[in-house]
Amino acid sequence: EVQLVESGGGLVQYGGSLRLSCAASGFTFSSYFMSWVRQAPGKGLEWVSSIGSRGGTISYADSVKGRFTISRDNAKNTLYLQMNSLKPEDTAVYFCAQGVGSSRYVPSGRGQGTQVTVSS
Repeated sequence: EVQLVESGGGLVQYGGSLRLSCAASGFTFSSYFMSWVRQAPGKGLEWVSSIGSRGGTISYADSVKGRFTISRDNAKNTLYLQMNSLKPEDTAVYFCAQGVGSSRYVPSGRGQGTQVTVSS
């Protein structure tokens, strides 16, 4: 059974930083693209970033490019999202997901999510 458990969310002020983690189990983590997606209050799911199975292929949504950094540790079966220069519009529940995403496609197979709240 695929399990994805996100952590690291919280309340942070405008301009602050957070690091999210996603612990994966139940599948061969090192063989899969992984992604972060988010859902803001009252809005649909939004793809944030994806990373290749070995970390060599990375993409970001324009809204987070230059501020967020995705990474992974295949030895620990863990996906990360370093978020800097946070803005109120980054407030959302953040999910990790198995597979690659884009501005047109949000991968399914998500965890339960972790709440990120950015105060102005």
